[in-house]
Amino acid sequence: MLNPLAAPDYADRIGFAHLTRQAFEGVDLHPLRDKLLARIAEGTAQAGEGLDLSLIAQLMGEKEAGLVIQSEVLSFHQLFRTPAAVLKPGLRVLALAADIDMGGNTPIEFLLEGSDIELLTLYVTKDKGLPEALPEHDVAIVVASDSEECREALALIERAAPNWPRPLLNRPELIANLDRDKLFRLLAGIPGLDIPVTAHATRAQLSDLAEGRIACTEITGELHFPMIARPRGTHAGVGLAKLDDAAALVAYLAERQEQDFFVARFVNYASPDGLYRKIRLTMVDGKPYACHMAIADRWDIWYLNAYMAFSEEKRAEEAVFMQDFDRAFAARHRHALDEMSRRVGLDYFIVDCAENQNGELLVFEADNTAVVHNMDSPVVFPYKPPQMRKIFAAFTAMLSRHAKGHAKASLGSAA
Repeated sequence: MLNPLAAPDYADRIGFAHLTRQAFEGVDLHPLRDKLLARIAEGTAQAGEGLDLSLIAQLMGEKEAGLVIQSEVLSFHQLFRTPAAVLKPGLRVLALAADIDMGGNTPIEFLLEGSDIELLTLYVTKDKGLPEALPEHDVAIVVASDSEECREALALIERAAPNWPRPLLNRPELIANLDRDKLFRLLAGIPGLDIPVTAHATRAQLSDLAEGRIACTEITGELHFPMIARPRGTHAGVGLAKLDDAAALVAYLAERQEQDFFVARFVNYASPDGLYRKIRLTMVDGKPYACHMAIADRWDIWYLNAYMAFSEEKRAEEAVFMQDFDRAFAARHRHALDEMSRRVGLDYFIVDCAENQNGELLVFEADNTAVVHNMDSPVVFPYKPPQMRKIFAAFTAMLSRHAKGHAKASLGSAA
């Protein structure tokens, strides 16, 4: 059982949002990295500086080195602070994170930028677990993802959750439902929502399929060529491919070393003009907000490979999409979005989606760790800052609502 809250023993750090923004804007991080390395060599570095160095290494493409540094730091210190933008914080939030790469925890710092909220991040590891006395906070939120590397951290938090002394958002048992081969089961049967069955397939099964020894339906009933394949456990499009036939599957397996994959039917979601439109929504407190619309002539879209910055026409369409979102896209899919939010049950999560050729909401994936940021140039994307500020305001209002609700309930029970 958790003991009462204690004064936090935190280490300050520059933090995720500030360093990522510098990297995004092309700032040379080598001088800062060298300075931090020198402090470590001298034995004068603080824990927060070690965690900053880990992130800098990852931002510079040195992922493995960064993770080694992070794990070393977390072996002797778990709690870190990202100060509020004001001297006297209005709220203290405790984020519960896992020892994973920079994309494996919710980048909550972006959501709190410029607010009066002080962020404490507690890393929950197998060796250290949760401290006997939690740091003082007003509201807590789980930021660890559904990744296999986070399973132990989520399990530790889940065991402690029934006795948590403050509101605990994004409950760990709900995060586990976001895994690709679980989400489609959770959302199955929602009217107006299309989500392909995503099935786990071993390398041996795919080899048998490629050689004609088994049929697609023996892996999952709705599977057929063309299909989508990706290695299990990968993100950001690593190893993602559209396979039109058995020959393409043979070639794909020859290029990959992994033993486990996810497969799903391919959905052609091209609009009548031949372009694909992929949408990112942010769900906050059950309400959808437009995060971006990527437009490209390829099905495997990410915002960066849609080259939105180079097309005034695409940006104009995205601007209209955001301005009209509540009365257009969100209104068209209101029932599907409401039911999806109810079934997922998380206070905050992100959905990558589109509209299929029948006008249904086509869901690709949902997670709690996709980056929602305000780093895009306001000159090139003048319509984005107001939209991002709307999302951030909704997020901070949600945190405040839960914290105040708990405070009122505590006062009422003490009366």
